[in-house]
Amino acid sequence: MISSVGGSVVAGEAVRTSGQRTDAGAKDWPRWTPLLAGLLTTCVAVSGTTASLSADEVATYSAAVARPLSGLWGLVQQIDGHFLPYYLLIHVWSLLGEAEWWLRLPSALAAGVAAGFLADLGRRLAGPRAGVVAAALFAVLPSVSYHGANARPYAFAAAAAVVSAWALHRVAEAPTDSAGGKQVRWYAASVALLGCTHLFSVLVLPAQFLAALLALPRRTFLTRIVPATAVGCVPLAILALVGWGERHAISWIQPHGPDVLLKFPKHAAGSDLAGPPLFALAVVGVVILLRRSVPWGVLVGGWLVLPPMLLLVIDALVTPAYVDRYVFVTAPALALAGGVALASIRLAPVPFALVCVPAVLVVALLGMPAQADYRQRNGHYDDFPGAVGVIRARERAGDAIVYGQSRLRTGFVYYGREGLPEDVLLRGRGPAFEYVERDDLAEALAGHRRVWVVWRGTKQAGLTGKKIPKVAAVRAAGYRLSTAWHSAELPGLTVALFERVRGKG
Repeated sequence: MISSVGGSVVAGEAVRTSGQRTDAGAKDWPRWTPLLAGLLTTCVAVSGTTASLSADEVATYSAAVARPLSGLWGLVQQIDGHFLPYYLLIHVWSLLGEAEWWLRLPSALAAGVAAGFLADLGRRLAGPRAGVVAAALFAVLPSVSYHGANARPYAFAAAAAVVSAWALHRVAEAPTDSAGGKQVRWYAASVALLGCTHLFSVLVLPAQFLAALLALPRRTFLTRIVPATAVGCVPLAILALVGWGERHAISWIQPHGPDVLLKFPKHAAGSDLAGPPLFALAVVGVVILLRRSVPWGVLVGGWLVLPPMLLLVIDALVTPAYVDRYVFVTAPALALAGGVALASIRLAPVPFALVCVPAVLVVALLGMPAQADYRQRNGHYDDFPGAVGVIRARERAGDAIVYGQSRLRTGFVYYGREGLPEDVLLRGRGPAFEYVERDDLAEALAGHRRVWVVWRGTKQAGLTGKKIPKVAAVRAAGYRLSTAWHSAELPGLTVALFERVRGKG
């Protein structure tokens, strides 16, 4: 049965509500437990770095690695200004290397930090068992493998969300003693970190704000939490103003209706098989927490459901903004609530491990198809190495290459280095992710009998209609299609070889 009687979720594990220490189970909690949870989660994430860099990751490389600081500063004045803190981190990090796994390692480490703090937060809220199971569930989520092996800031956003919730609970432990001021400063710093990771990550703050209002004395809330949150939100306010001025960068996002919330469990977990049952389990965990302690039940429940709902409100009232990766910040809450539910199960005389270990394994097995997909070469929905390999397999001396979208050049150069055909249109780097190119394509191709044209999209997108103007321009210059290849994912990458019609050029 699931026990929540007598103010404790788990029998024998002393748990309090608010304003008091909730780590009575600390004597049963080895100090290395969060470190082990973080290490294992980082290793799982690193194992997912086998996929090709995605277009977004190539943007990270272009912004933070391929440019000097002056170039990065020029770029963020055009686009992605709200990513400046992350880009600065990767710029420094890349001084030691720029291999795929190295560029993704900070995200894997951030996933490990999230798991470690989640384990301790679970212990504080519902006892050691809940902390261990929450960290284990988090580690096996396919979304953690994806974003933990993704050179973008979403793993940092999840980690900052966990750290800020953990710091808030530390404030509630001793809201009036001499250590309270120090804990409040740590909370303000964690809120600032949260705002520096991703703008929409701060959608977890309403849950924290409400939990603090319910858990703390009114005076403490007004004199400590409100000022700390306000100070912590200063970086967010600055980056939000920058992001608003660059909102054209997300103009590609399509509006969504309320029905998108039905897909939220899949988006948070990264799997349409593991997500729904884990979400149902998490709902049970939230109810258990609410019965034991309303403030912390509100924290975890709000953390789980408010970000997607608020994001949908923004999508409807401000600008289309609902994208599945923006709700990854809820994945720790999903695992935490699920851990609370599993840790509350008592099936005497069945040992605790015989209940929770199989449950975690079931979640892991349900997520295996997604885990396998994310680890394929095109697991991040782009296959730059495959596209480069197609060109190299049939390349001849004197070939030329034309990019249907000029920004694709960065990914091809990253994987192809100096072994690509002559880039006949390139004039130089533009102020953002695009490149400055010649507009006299026919003249640029003079003397080249074969030209490779690459674009993002399906074969049909480029070979029919006018979606890829450079394909039509190549044909108008006297070339006809010889062969075309498309990567397995959608929209994917297309590589097409055109040869000059005999007697022309």
